[in-house]
Parts: sequence; structure tokens; C-alpha cells
Amino acid sequence: MSRWECGIDGCGARFEDVESAIVHQTNEHARHECKVCGTVVPEGYFAIRHAFDEHTRAEYVRAYDADSSAVRERERVKAEIEAEADLQRVVERVDGGIAE
Repeated sequence: MSRWECGIDGCGARFEDVESAIVHQTNEHARHECKVCGTVVPEGYFAIRHAFDEHTRAEYVRAYDADSSAVRERERVKAEIEAEADLQRVVERVDGGIAE
């Protein structure tokens, strides 16, 4: 069974490795405009990473009308991905046009 599932808008695509899931999110889904600063980033992991690396939790909560459970869930997803993902491999696959 595939361990990683795309959670964007109920997509549900499944992948054997986290890198393939991130490449899928980057290549197959519309970009996301940050509600805090207006920066456009790939949807999914990169949008979560941007929000929590570039902005405070309070800014995120206000801009996205989020609650503490939404923040904790996204922090959990970010930590789980970063514990396993080879992000350099993701960048190489995205820049090189290699599909999942």
C-alpha cells in the first residue's frame, strides 16, 4: 500500500515515497497565493513550509481564519515530511521535469 497521499482538494493520489508526492503537488496542482504576503508557491508541502517558515503562527491564524488544531495538523505534516524527504531530490526532479 502507498504510504503518501496527496491531500490537496481531495485529490487522493497515492505514492510510494514522499518525494513523488511533493513532485506531484508541485506539477499537477495550481499554485497557492499566500494570504499573508501574496507570494505564490506550489500548493501542498511548499505552501505549508512557506507559511510556517516565513510567517508567525499568529499571522497564519489571522490570514487563514485557522484555529490551533489546523496549525498543529500542518506542523505535524511538515515535520513528518521533513523527517523523511530528500528535498534536494525533489528540486532536481522538479527542475529536471521528471514526473513522479
